[in-house]
Amino acid sequence: MAKSTAAKINGANGAGRAVDEPETLIKYYRDMLLIRRFEERAGQMYGMGLIGGFCHLYIGQEAVVVGMQAAIGSNDSVLTSYRDHGHMLACGMDPKGVMAELTGRRGGYSRGKGGSMHMFSREKNFFGGHGIVGAQVSIGTGIAFAQRYREDGGITLTYFGDGASNQGQVHESFNMAALWKLPVIYIIENNKYGMGTSIERSSAQKDLSELGAGLGIPGAQVDGMDVESVRAAGEMAASYCRSGKGPHILEMQTYRYRGHSMSDPAKYRTKEEVTKMREERDPITNLRDRLIEHKVLKEDEIKAIDKEIREVVTVAAEFAQNSPEPDPSELYTDVYVDA
Repeated sequence: MAKSTAAKINGANGAGRAVDEPETLIKYYRDMLLIRRFEERAGQMYGMGLIGGFCHLYIGQEAVVVGMQAAIGSNDSVLTSYRDHGHMLACGMDPKGVMAELTGRRGGYSRGKGGSMHMFSREKNFFGGHGIVGAQVSIGTGIAFAQRYREDGGITLTYFGDGASNQGQVHESFNMAALWKLPVIYIIENNKYGMGTSIERSSAQKDLSELGAGLGIPGAQVDGMDVESVRAAGEMAASYCRSGKGPHILEMQTYRYRGHSMSDPAKYRTKEEVTKMREERDPITNLRDRLIEHKVLKEDEIKAIDKEIREVVTVAAEFAQNSPEPDPSELYTDVYVDA
């Protein structure tokens, strides 16, 4: 058996924590809060019937994508699963365009035809939002192959969940990436439940950072509820990939507060479990408390930021509701490539 290459990067005062500049910490806070408030509003609009189809919220997992985005550059690519709104916002996509796509309007990133799970931005190097479980892992590996072939210096962040970690195409992608030393970071967002099944019941390997050990892919378990620990892990993995050594796995140990999707009542876990995570491990609340404790921000400044973020989300919601629906003439556009 191959020797374990996994490491552990802890939050709070753990080994993975580096102290970021105050301006950087404030940016982390603002970015995470934008995702939280946007997702809360999306949940409300879904309940009002303004968003149809599937809708998977990212509430609770904000530190993962914000920390990872802080570790990469504008030449790098990102793609993820259907729980994707937070990734889009962290990549710098316009909240108005994201919300308009959620509501199926022409002003959305996929012109209202992709919905919650399928929107893209070539400008921001965000390549989806994918509805098929685990499918984005193969695509992300392909993008990393293109980066290596072109020698453009870029790397690819490929996100997927614990529920997808035992899919066949995931392990096929691991093998290909290791064989060709592709510059891809596989980010497993382990929020403890694949739909409604606990990771404890569905995976023989509980340490998901070890999934590539047999192929020589290094991995690390990361406190995914701590944005600074995520950023530190992301920089370490990105440096490894850029050096030409091949892929890296990061298991982000995180948690989602809502159900798997809007139709999931989440009865497979106790209210006490969710409350405990919210009260003790919330990534936004804990960072806010540190900012106040270390006198980086005052209470009134925190409230001002929250007010500003709420206004941004309100503008996005109003834009989405006022944007027209796609014209019927566009039914068959963007389906085939003209060649």
